[in-house]
Amino acid sequence: MSFAGKYQLESQENFEPFMKAIGVPEELIQKGKDLTSISEIEENGDNFKVTITTGTKVLTNSFTIGKEAEMETLTGEKIKAVVRREGNKLKVSLKGVESVTELVDANTIVNTMTLGGLVYKRTSKRM
Repeated sequence: MSFAGKYQLESQENFEPFMKAIGVPEELIQKGKDLTSISEIEENGDNFKVTITTGTKVLTNSFTIGKEAEMETLTGEKIKAVVRREGNKLKVSLKGVESVTELVDANTIVNTMTLGGLVYKRTSKRM
């Protein structure tokens, strides 16, 4: 199954506590919680480009499975990380945050980010 496509955020769990834990300012959390989020994934073999647009903020990360790439975090920090693919899951560790993006079925992507015991879950549907 291919990750490629456009997905719209349908639901999220633990947005506010997770954003506070990673250091996002309160005013941005309040603005961000009600905004529509669109994820666009381009996949070409092991090469990926992921663009997430939330309101006016656009976050783009490009990477190749198994190779180190510079990634931008939710707080805007740039760090080096390696994305691994395990079946229908993409996994990456960004500064203590474990991120797993799973293609649950042909039209649903679930992104789970874990920091310690705190889990932030985003469910998006193909547009």
